[in-house]
Amino acid sequence: MITLFVISAPSGSGKSTLVHEVMKRVPRLRFSVSYTTRAPRGQEQNGTDYFFIGREDFEARAEAGEFLEWAEVFGNYYGTHCSELDRAADEGVDLVLDIDVQGARQLKQKIPAAVSIFILPPSRGELEQRLRARSQDSEQVIERRLQEAAEEIRNYSNYDYVLVNREVGASAERLAAIVEAARSRRDRMEREIRPILETFNNA
Repeated sequence: MITLFVISAPSGSGKSTLVHEVMKRVPRLRFSVSYTTRAPRGQEQNGTDYFFIGREDFEARAEAGEFLEWAEVFGNYYGTHCSELDRAADEGVDLVLDIDVQGARQLKQKIPAAVSIFILPPSRGELEQRLRARSQDSEQVIERRLQEAAEEIRNYSNYDYVLVNREVGASAERLAAIVEAARSRRDRMEREIRPILETFNNA
């Protein structure tokens, strides 16, 4: 049995950096590589950061039910392929999903036991500063991302955990602690429940 860790945050909140740090600190984690129809940015590589495919291909896969969850964000599709879950189960590792609030809602409906974590920026001003520091987006896109962030943040109460990313090192430690705590709870429950179930199986 594996655990799914669903992590969401407004664009520019430092989510990708935190996920990368946690992957280095916590063993037996696999990062779920999403499919997307957007173009690669910077040094992004196909199959490592995302699987980059065309809209028609994505829509055909979605129609065929190949995705655990999918959503359209800023005019592009993003989705988690069912094979990511199967691969993690085969490897005996837990799966980390970096997905938006739409996808997280879909996934929690399908897999209620998934552990959901929402990452907040310290303030709107700090988020705007981070978006501008990336030098990736036009003024129009930055404004749109800030508006979208206001909508996404209203969903924080739907998540199991909320983490404010003020400083990367401290936030990564807290995120790692959440992962380990969730694992400990699951493992402890399994150890306690399994002997009880066995008494019924032997009856």
